[in-house]
Amino acid sequence: MNWKDYRPRMQGKDMLTLQDYNPDELNCIINLAIELKEERQSGIPHNYLEKKTLAMIFQKASTRTRVSFEVGAFQLGGNALFLSAQELQMGRGEPVKDTARTLSRYVDGIMIRTFEQAEVEELAHYATVPVINGLTDRFHPCQVLADLLTIKEQKGNLQGLKLAYLGDGNNVAHSLLLGCSRAGMHVTVSTPPEYAPEKEIIELARETAGETGSNVEVTEDPHQAAQDADVLYTDVWASMGQEDEQEQRRSKLRQYQLNRQLLDKAAPEAIVMHCLPAYRGEEISEEVMESSASVIFDQAENRLHAQKALMALIM
Repeated sequence: MNWKDYRPRMQGKDMLTLQDYNPDELNCIINLAIELKEERQSGIPHNYLEKKTLAMIFQKASTRTRVSFEVGAFQLGGNALFLSAQELQMGRGEPVKDTARTLSRYVDGIMIRTFEQAEVEELAHYATVPVINGLTDRFHPCQVLADLLTIKEQKGNLQGLKLAYLGDGNNVAHSLLLGCSRAGMHVTVSTPPEYAPEKEIIELARETAGETGSNVEVTEDPHQAAQDADVLYTDVWASMGQEDEQEQRRSKLRQYQLNRQLLDKAAPEAIVMHCLPAYRGEEISEEVMESSASVIFDQAENRLHAQKALMALIM
């Protein structure tokens, strides 16, 4: 089915987690992203958001999220408004539900990057326009849309590939579990038990994997995880708000560094991914980050194209 056939039924849909989208819808977003990327490179305009406005609420600092959404809205013929915590009454105690209902009278979509997943869910509950989760402490769905797009570009397909995630079982790990299982990819998360992903999310991913023919594994052994993997993926060991745990995490996670030893265990032509920002010499070695296996900056670029596809379908 062409993406234009999906658009009417996806209009107005929130993106709170990848659990909100079935495998066909997920595939639709990725295929549209490929199309929009090709059109942009060929200079073909695609004004699917003409005269539409995205409100962007930032409670957390950002490089890639802000620039990719703002530029993406512009390239789609629309407009994006940057709203920091200091510029919103939310930052001074206005209830989320009041902000949601007010912004819905002005704009055509809301993207929020914040701490609590509950805040995003409350915003979506009261908003009458689609709400996009730009990042919370629990999930990072837009990042994984870009990841799946990157893997498909590099490998030609997603079904049956193996992705190994190494390090902290954080918001990116959670979204990879949900996204990869929906895409029919085998996913292994390797982390110490105290930093493992939430059991509820692992179980949700396993339920989906049972439907798509993929496997979900969690292991303490990074070498086992990396064995024959088509994709090796890592992220920072301490996310925003966890800076005081930096030394403790560095000690516990040192053996999970994505380095040449682990890359050599992966499948031939394996690719290396990192959602950035990266701390070279900690979660990833300089050698591997700068190697020919790295698609990290393709991945960063694809935030733009994946999010454009999402906005074009739901706004």
